[in-house]
Amino acid sequence: MIQVRPTPYLIRVFRGLRLGLHFAWIALGTALLYPLIGTVGQARLKQRWSLQTLKILCVRLETQPSDAPPGSLIVANHVSWLDIFVINTLRPAAFVAKAEIRQWPFIGWLGARNDTVFLHRGSRGHAKVVNGEINALLNTGVDVAIFPEGTTTDGTHMLSFHAALLQPVIETRRPVLPLALSYHDEQGNLSQAPSFAGNTTLSQCFLAIFACRSLTARLRPAPAIDTSGQTRRELSQAAHAAIATRLGFLPASNPSEKLPDPQAG
Repeated sequence: MIQVRPTPYLIRVFRGLRLGLHFAWIALGTALLYPLIGTVGQARLKQRWSLQTLKILCVRLETQPSDAPPGSLIVANHVSWLDIFVINTLRPAAFVAKAEIRQWPFIGWLGARNDTVFLHRGSRGHAKVVNGEINALLNTGVDVAIFPEGTTTDGTHMLSFHAALLQPVIETRRPVLPLALSYHDEQGNLSQAPSFAGNTTLSQCFLAIFACRSLTARLRPAPAIDTSGQTRRELSQAAHAAIATRLGFLPASNPSEKLPDPQAG
């Protein structure tokens, strides 16, 4: 295997400074521009800022278009905080996140200004409120993205999906769009540098990404799933299978094994 040298230290520092300034610009634009433009304008800005974030981090995007209509429920596997920016480059969306994130400095404020729906886990009463918020967004043509694994992985396997998060599309009958996410190094091998799983801290995750000379984020949409007449468990299983297939994973009984990836190399 070819050894890939890490990014020189000064370049890592430069990337960090650029990213900090970029996030400051995003915060300023969100505070000043969002009140003056409509939903379409906000989505365009979100998409542009996400593309710039990936460019600063030398993350190249490989994806295919999706024909799912606006107002789809995006279902994706979850590896990194980068997932949000990767998805926004293809389909600017509102995201569902755990309520604790609302208290995070800057990130919580930014999420709230970008239609993030914050969920109190384990509260059935609050789940109904959240479902109502998601329904309203979907019915106005806004895509909503969820990570039904409920946590991040290192990208080498998938966890089972929480079917309850798919309840809104049962009520609205909006389509489900499965998205498969993976990150790869310069040799095309699966990279765990962007992973924000286990005991990895946010700062460790940032530093690991800065140390990569380049990364490729592969975003593979599956055909949209018609939700008419289906239960949330059936939808959950169908979305899980569609994503696992595109990631090259074997059935869930042995999720750590992988099938050969014809696009790797």
